[in-house]
Amino acid sequence: MVAARITVNGEEAPLAPAAPHTTVLDFLRERGLTGTKEGCAEGECGACSVLVARPGVNKPTDWVAVNACLVPVASLDGQEIVTSEGLATAGAPGTPPALHPVQEEMAVRGGSQCGYCTPGFVCSMAAEYYRPDRCAHAAAQGESDAEHGPNGFDLHALSGNLCRCTGYRPIRDAAFAVGTPTDEDPLARRREQAPPAPVATEYAQDDSVFVRKDTLAETLRLLRERPDAVVVAGSTDWGVEVNIRSKRAGCVVAVDRLTELRELRVGSDSVEIGAALTLTEIERRLDGRVPLLAELFPQFASRLIRNGATLGGNLGTGSPIGDSPPALLALEASVVLADADGERKVPLSDYFTGYRQSVRRPGELIRAVRFPLPLSPVVAFHKIAKRRFDDISSVAVAFALDVQDGIVRKARIGLGGVAATPIRALATEAALEGRPWTAETVEAVAPVLREEGTPMSDHRASAAYRSAMLGQSLLKLYTRTTEAVSS
Repeated sequence: MVAARITVNGEEAPLAPAAPHTTVLDFLRERGLTGTKEGCAEGECGACSVLVARPGVNKPTDWVAVNACLVPVASLDGQEIVTSEGLATAGAPGTPPALHPVQEEMAVRGGSQCGYCTPGFVCSMAAEYYRPDRCAHAAAQGESDAEHGPNGFDLHALSGNLCRCTGYRPIRDAAFAVGTPTDEDPLARRREQAPPAPVATEYAQDDSVFVRKDTLAETLRLLRERPDAVVVAGSTDWGVEVNIRSKRAGCVVAVDRLTELRELRVGSDSVEIGAALTLTEIERRLDGRVPLLAELFPQFASRLIRNGATLGGNLGTGSPIGDSPPALLALEASVVLADADGERKVPLSDYFTGYRQSVRRPGELIRAVRFPLPLSPVVAFHKIAKRRFDDISSVAVAFALDVQDGIVRKARIGLGGVAATPIRALATEAALEGRPWTAETVEAVAPVLREEGTPMSDHRASAAYRSAMLGQSLLKLYTRTTEAVSS
């Protein structure tokens, strides 16, 4: 097997002697690329942002910004990344490199104060700068708004980057001032070529090994042999365990580039989403065709996290406060579980068995998530958290209602943060179905929703607050739907 290597700013570098658990952040800093900073080591601040060449949606390659502090460098074997140092263009001999357009705008508009967060902002901004449909968005909307500049720049691209000097206005100004890539821009030209293909990896050191197989079948055979293995895709959860809790695994198996886990199918009676597609990829491929997920995605962490996080990973961790399970429960989703012997489909409502526990057996992994069509027309995802974006929810509520002739014919409600597992609000669903969708019904049923689950008090919210938010969410849904009808 070829020695593990990674291309950094156009130059190949061997992974050795880095340990299999070494993050991209630590690997880069050991090589002297100290523009990549460590601020939080858990994907919250964006100081470590770098660009990775990934399969594109509108072009062969997209430049995708990710948190280098979370990604094992072994997972990028054979891949290509660009750091803040690699954005500048080499000048004539004896002259300094020419600043990249986003670096230039950050400099002239005062977007860098202490400078610690600046390289991460620049990389996230560069990913948005190279987004192929950015300028098309600008032309379609005609003018800027609070979240999009006249150049189509989406400020949510920077939602995972924190400025400790609170210098957001000049950073926003810089983002809204960048133009479009020129024909001579090497990173823009790079988008026209396919990204590096995934390579089989077996990177071992001492008693630990990082493995990526070529196919799902090979991966499942490995998991049968190593049921203790940790399975990772975007590593947005496992990376935190490694950094903050110093966890190590004897065997880590990467599934993020498996073709069989990266398909998205919209059929006549169902939608199937591969477990290893990132949330950003799902969002852009669906393009609003599943309105409930379209409401979920902007509230799920930050763009940096969504560029790596997957539905398979969010369900695999079994967290009761994961944001995707409530929405998928409301969509009546099932998970497709695969092992070396075959596949089975399990309704998501039967998948969770306890706190971070599920019916998934050793050697099994989630291949896909599937939910039926047609979709219920009245949907909403309410996330109650201390911050509007990039925060863990105290309570999450997902609604999918079918209202015909003023009567609730069908109700599906998913809840997170109010029990040891994500749950369906079965009593509330039953109380709504068959009744008129009126203020009187909502007032009568809201107390039922308040009693769902077994909420607890912790540092995020009290049990009483969580219960109150459940009932309030139904009132909010009704208000929003009646306003939509009246307008």
